[in-house]
Amino acid sequence: MATEPLVTLASRVSIGDDVAFRDLDGELVLLNLRTGVYFGLDPIGTRIWHLLRDGQPLEAVVAALVAEYEVSESRCTADVLDFVGLLREHALVDVAR
Repeated sequence: MATEPLVTLASRVSIGDDVAFRDLDGELVLLNLRTGVYFGLDPIGTRIWHLLRDGQPLEAVVAALVAEYEVSESRCTADVLDFVGLLREHALVDVAR
């Protein structure tokens, strides 16, 4: 069985083909239509999702968040990598090197 690539700032992230999402007053609700996994995102998670949807590389996602929120680059990097890892665990995104 092949292992999934490690999530890094150089990773390419894409939204899964089976994922539907809807914005509800600034927060997103995600649904994997294949697995039935339902996931809710808070406003910051929603912002990350929109940056990913727009094709931004993770390095650019971190830069945008650091510019928009009061957060250090190292903390933001760790949080974004963890968040993307969680989305991947729930089959909501695909990660490639």
